[in-house]
Amino acid sequence: MLNNDAEADPNWLSELRTACEARTEIGMVASKILVYEDPTRIDKVGHLIYPDGQNRGRGSGEVDRGQYDDFTECLWPDGCAALYRKAMLDEVGGFDEDFFAYADDADLGMRGRLAGWDCVYAPGARVLHHRGTTLGLGSSRRLVLIERNRVLLAAKLFPWRLLLLNPFYYLLRLSAGVLAGLRGQGETKRYPGLAGKARMLWALFRGDCEALYLLPRILRKRKEIARFRKRSDAEVLRLLRHHRISLKEISTQAV
Repeated sequence: MLNNDAEADPNWLSELRTACEARTEIGMVASKILVYEDPTRIDKVGHLIYPDGQNRGRGSGEVDRGQYDDFTECLWPDGCAALYRKAMLDEVGGFDEDFFAYADDADLGMRGRLAGWDCVYAPGARVLHHRGTTLGLGSSRRLVLIERNRVLLAAKLFPWRLLLLNPFYYLLRLSAGVLAGLRGQGETKRYPGLAGKARMLWALFRGDCEALYLLPRILRKRKEIARFRKRSDAEVLRLLRHHRISLKEISTQAV
């Protein structure tokens, strides 16, 4: 899969295929995605997740000094540029259209992990990505969808013991985000002034309302996942803990 706002190196596909053929249980391969406007900076090299369901690109914003040049496991690939094994898609299905945009790749990747498939990162599969071209980095609708889909992702796929703690982790992340915003860091810097902050809070509220409207349908889909699920709750919690992004990093990072 390659988005129309991404440009791949000539050997991109062969690097992904080589990585996928390393083991039959590999269902997904992540690319090394760099910022088009500044190829020295990393956009995403796989994904990390916070316990409230908010995910972030691994290495996002860092200068590429070769720190992510090892072939290694990652949580799931960014849908901007990824390879998915057909056998995995046949088992877990494709993208869930209820997500529409943002976290749709997280939902697909997590379903694959629940079904027992692995994901690896291929550093030789390089792509340049024009960031924020879907709705724009300062778009309120973008924030609505990100917040809505964060809730839907957790409700659909998280173990119940983690899902019950979701409000606590969400408030903790919001508080850390407010403090980071006072220092000119994080996502809030894209919404300057009191009017900007009010617009941001309203977008988050709308996202939560839209999530509540979709919740009954998402919970029905949660039950359907049991037919292919192989990883236990304990295994899923260990997986999420291993690929967890820190509170400091997620609150100071602007996506």
